[in-house]
Amino acid sequence: MTDTSVNRVQARISELRKLIEYHNHRYYVLDDPEITDPEYDQLFQELVELEEKYPQFADPDSPSRKVGGEQTSAFAPRSHTIPMYGLENSFSIEEVQAFINRIRKQHHDTEPEFWVEPKLDGLAVEVIYENKAFAAASTRGDGLVGEDISNNIRTIKNLPLKLVSTHNMPDYLEVRGEIIMRRNDFEKLNALKMEKNEKVFANPRNAAAGSVRQLNPSVTASRPLLFFAYGIGTANFKDGFRWTEQSMISHDLKQLGLPVVPQGTICADIHEIQNYYEKQLSQRQDYPFDIDGLVIKVNAISMQQHLGFTARSPRWAVAFKFPASQEFTRLKDIHIQVGRTGVLTPVALLDPVNVGGVMVARATLHNENEIRVKDLKIGDMVVVQRAGDVIPEVVRPLKEKRTGQEREFVFPEICPSCGTRVAKLKNEVAWRCVNASCPAKLEQGLIHFASKKGLDIDGLGKKWINILINKSLVKRITDVFRLKRDDLLSLDRMGEKSAENLINAISASGQNVTLDRLINALGIRHVGEQTSKVLARKYHSLDKLAQVHEQELQNIQDIGPEMASAIAEFFRNQDNIELLAELKALGVWPEQQQEHLIAAQLEGKKFLFTGGLANMTRDEAKSRVEEAGGKVVNSISRNVDYVVVGDKPGSKLQKARNLNLEIIDEQGLLNLLE
Repeated sequence: MTDTSVNRVQARISELRKLIEYHNHRYYVLDDPEITDPEYDQLFQELVELEEKYPQFADPDSPSRKVGGEQTSAFAPRSHTIPMYGLENSFSIEEVQAFINRIRKQHHDTEPEFWVEPKLDGLAVEVIYENKAFAAASTRGDGLVGEDISNNIRTIKNLPLKLVSTHNMPDYLEVRGEIIMRRNDFEKLNALKMEKNEKVFANPRNAAAGSVRQLNPSVTASRPLLFFAYGIGTANFKDGFRWTEQSMISHDLKQLGLPVVPQGTICADIHEIQNYYEKQLSQRQDYPFDIDGLVIKVNAISMQQHLGFTARSPRWAVAFKFPASQEFTRLKDIHIQVGRTGVLTPVALLDPVNVGGVMVARATLHNENEIRVKDLKIGDMVVVQRAGDVIPEVVRPLKEKRTGQEREFVFPEICPSCGTRVAKLKNEVAWRCVNASCPAKLEQGLIHFASKKGLDIDGLGKKWINILINKSLVKRITDVFRLKRDDLLSLDRMGEKSAENLINAISASGQNVTLDRLINALGIRHVGEQTSKVLARKYHSLDKLAQVHEQELQNIQDIGPEMASAIAEFFRNQDNIELLAELKALGVWPEQQQEHLIAAQLEGKKFLFTGGLANMTRDEAKSRVEEAGGKVVNSISRNVDYVVVGDKPGSKLQKARNLNLEIIDEQGLLNLLE
């Protein structure tokens, strides 16, 4: 290699070290990262590879030999008795196999088994207990010294301040774990910050870290944080007892009253690890919080001790990371979309990018306030993620990549569909078109009205709705029921058979629609499928529902003041009164017949399904439960009354057993319904 090439390598190593130190500071100290985790991983991996290839440039102060970031001056430093090491990352099953092979080389006479658990994406901390009582807590910091955050940590609701006495009761115990925030709590927190025009958090991990490191503990106490233990530091027992396996540590920490990382299991070999990985990846969104991979640890503590550590990580553990759920791309433009309630929603138009296996080209920006708070400009490079691995979302701009050519987005003062001046209602952040005849409102409203959860009009999709409105054949929702065969035959690409089928489908939908689906189809603000069923079951007809006072609605379970106000306002609105009168005149006016009502013997009971049912679909089972007054939920918790288990149940079955929930099979469900 020439001197010039060597100099280039040395310069690149120096550049990478500075970049990584900078981003470590942003991530660990400021809780405000500028790059995504995959971007950071690429930089770090490049540095490690260059340092291994060119050992002459080794530096003991390189960030590749450090665990995390330095502590800030806002909190007192606190040393760890045993360093809190980070983990080496693996991104493929081949890399995990290489990790196992290295262990086998050192222990060729013993086949290792592994304790494997989900890797929570949060803030690593250490919590200390002395004589069963909470004594102190600190962040990981640089792995050797962290920040004393005792006053803040003790406010976390699920963290016990006193341990439960067990036969394995240490006098002194350092518990290591992760502080996280659930996704729905993160979204609520960011929504509140946007309302106050405050800077939002980039992701739940940063929200958790920022909440823990508040100077005022009362702020931390107000944040919905959770703690989960995954291991220990030092543990002293009077009787000389020692934990011999990682699985035993997890079991005993739980017995002591500590919340532990859920779904941990023992895997005997690479095949079991791969199966567990695929299962956790597919069920990733079943968790209410973010997991970004697996942590794989040698189960035997004696083998862990023999394998030891590198300068920055244990040789007996590795992180097996999931595919990136965040990417970056160009924000090309912002388009305004008018919804069925008249709300003007800005939509980001993006250079298409693959995020977690899905091509993303559009993402909602919700409202003008979000654009301002996130400081987004047209032309920005932006971080994009799929919220809940489903809904595309623009997280933030990459300000360091700005060229000066980016443009501010000016929110329109008039509706782009009808030209009416938009308005902002009291206590709302959204701009609305107030024109009752706005074509865009009609189109979106009719799409919802005809959808599967509304009247389910077969053949009346977005394309035909758009054509019918543009041809002035439909000027209000009820015009759909007045369409004639000749009206449809006048449209391009509409044949006689198609026209006949659509007319028949419209007629059948009006005659067969149930009350709950008509309520849902009306598009009352805040009222969805479940609430529509509750209202139909309670009031039996739209005539009765229209007369209900706001206060009475608030007395119904799960209907709060905002929803009650929206329902009452809907039935006071003159346009809606005329719409309902027309529907009634057209015969689209179902009533919930008393003789068909199932006694609400399951009123308020929560059901969760896992696995396939033999004699009915999941939707059929859900409908029958709801008709009987029950409620079907997707997330498992102590509030679930019945877990219905079918064929090939998922991980929720074990969670149900851990929570001692009542588990029934399909026949048990039928017995309840009968």
